[in-house]
Amino acid sequence: MSNAAQSMSLLEAYEAALQHDPTFRSAIHENEAGQQAEKLGLASLLPNLSMTHVQSKNAGYQNPNPLTGVNEFTSMNFESQVTTLTLRQPLINMEAVANYRQGKAQADSSRAKFTGRSQQLVVRLVEAYVETLLAQDHVKIAEVQLESLEELKRVNERMLQKGEGTTTDVLETQSKHAIAQAHLIETQDNLAVAQLKLETLIGQKITKLDRLSDLFNYRAIQLQDYDSWYALAMDRNAELATQRHLVTSGKEEINKSQAGHVPRVDLVASLSRNLSGSPIIAGREFQLGAAGIEVNIPLYSGGRVNALTTQARANHARAEAELDAARDKVMVELRKQYNLLQSGIKRIESLQLGVKSAELLVSATEKSIRGGIRINLNLLDAQQQLHKTRKDLAEARYNHLLAYLRLQLAAGTLILDDLRNVASYFTSR
Repeated sequence: MSNAAQSMSLLEAYEAALQHDPTFRSAIHENEAGQQAEKLGLASLLPNLSMTHVQSKNAGYQNPNPLTGVNEFTSMNFESQVTTLTLRQPLINMEAVANYRQGKAQADSSRAKFTGRSQQLVVRLVEAYVETLLAQDHVKIAEVQLESLEELKRVNERMLQKGEGTTTDVLETQSKHAIAQAHLIETQDNLAVAQLKLETLIGQKITKLDRLSDLFNYRAIQLQDYDSWYALAMDRNAELATQRHLVTSGKEEINKSQAGHVPRVDLVASLSRNLSGSPIIAGREFQLGAAGIEVNIPLYSGGRVNALTTQARANHARAEAELDAARDKVMVELRKQYNLLQSGIKRIESLQLGVKSAELLVSATEKSIRGGIRINLNLLDAQQQLHKTRKDLAEARYNHLLAYLRLQLAAGTLILDDLRNVASYFTSR
């Protein structure tokens, strides 16, 4: 992790996460490996060219002597070299055809999965970014609350000294003050964890983050009707696309298993050079060429083919069931985020009114203090309420933006422009 501290915008954090996030880097390499499945399948359909070379020393005896016919052992010591170049081209190989189609489906599945991981990175980054900002807000509220209780503590102690207060009031305030101190420590710990989570994602130390702009146009996000989102999700959701390709792969596994009963036909051609390849031709050299058709007809394999086919059918049925489960999961997530995006607008509007009311209360309390009607403690309480309402409004806005990204993720339509759109709501003030 880099030790250089710097202010970090949302887009800068995303660029850093692309380079550092271990989960995303793992997805990159997983996709690279997955793309080789199609090439591996294609290789079984293409010609196979190989060369073998055998060089050996031979020692032995021959009886009877081939020249005299007499029963006597004759020494036969010689060196031999056999070099063969062989070309094999499948002509009819249903297993290889199914293997190629399966490899293509697996490569497509890997691509779809990587697309999903890329989209998930955007959402994970924004979630960590927002979590850190919210943790900072919680610390501020805890600090204001502690400050308010410290002021109340001083007021109670002065009133007790004047005989106008009670020991019970002082003890109660001291108890609340101690609890507030513990709460402040807890929020500070939560902030440290949230910040560390973001830093491990982007690989850099952060000291300042962009915050939401006051000019938050929550109606700028245009919503299609739910049926349109549903149609997009069923067609483009990365998880569903991945699972559909896995179902196709399972189907080709069945075809590959059944091909164990089908004859295999190969074109075979060879060119060989034989120097003293046997005792009969010791000291002589031959060069031979051959070409022909090789037919392999399976007869019986102990039930292996039937067992593999049954296994493949069961795995294919499991993949179809998992596709149905994934479809239901996506449908629930889509509806959840769609509803949150709609209800978030009403929540934001309500909290905006709450902020205005809290601001008016602070202003009125300041005037009352100048008139001698209120005390500083009342102002601190009003300021705490204002700060909390602003925090709730910011949280509602964050959730609104996250619901927008999660809805796009569920629909499979999340792209970099969506992140740029969300980033436009933040400012470096």
